[in-house]
Amino acid sequence: MAHEKNHDYHILPPSHWPLTGGLSAFVMLTGAVIAFHDGTIAVFVLGLLGVLYTMYGWWSEVVRESKIGDHTPVVQIGLRYGMLLFITSEVMFFAAWFWSFFKHAIYPMAGAWPPAGIETFDPWHLPLINTLILLTSGATVTWAHHALLEGDRKSLVNGLALTAGLGLLFTIFQAYEYSHAHFGFSGNIYGANFFMATGFHGAHVIIGTIFLSICLIRALRGDFTPDKHLGFEAAAWYWHFVDVVWLFLFASIYIWAR
Repeated sequence: MAHEKNHDYHILPPSHWPLTGGLSAFVMLTGAVIAFHDGTIAVFVLGLLGVLYTMYGWWSEVVRESKIGDHTPVVQIGLRYGMLLFITSEVMFFAAWFWSFFKHAIYPMAGAWPPAGIETFDPWHLPLINTLILLTSGATVTWAHHALLEGDRKSLVNGLALTAGLGLLFTIFQAYEYSHAHFGFSGNIYGANFFMATGFHGAHVIIGTIFLSICLIRALRGDFTPDKHLGFEAAAWYWHFVDVVWLFLFASIYIWAR
């Protein structure tokens, strides 16, 4: 009776995942420095594998905690706040790239923006297609969410599959666009700002696609219910954030800066 739980909070047992994740991230960072210096990627790959292992193991534990009832309504509120704070930090992250871009666009050191010799992308070709792809993916993930709330598991699976597929298609088109760029990352501030802003957004699209793919696997296993689907909600919030950031990128970097 002395150890009987009389509160709604989840007291976590001792875990090695924070230490494993921290060490793996340090190894990955060290490997990135080495790779930039001499091109050797072995240490970076080792750290990346450690990070992926940590993500898989730690989040698997979180899923198991949910299944056995540890995620009470009070705990779920904390998890939602945590996801919202994470997305807020991501907004600040992208604000730095927008700040840099607008600063150099409004007060160009070379006297013109884009700098002389830079051939920018036509926003009404592939960038517009990618915009339509992401807007459609936002609609399909919303469809999946409403299907889940109504208990329509088939539509949930179809909506998640379509969203993940559209995310993959966006990444393919982005890679194709990069391969046809007439400017590079180094040598000019326009290229550095362009590739940092759109490249980090592309990384977020890849992460969001993986996030949704995992939700798709869980949906096929029957993990989500209309009353309990916090993992899917977090993925949907993240994906809508990715959509909104791209709209700002498209409007400012592709259209306005031209």
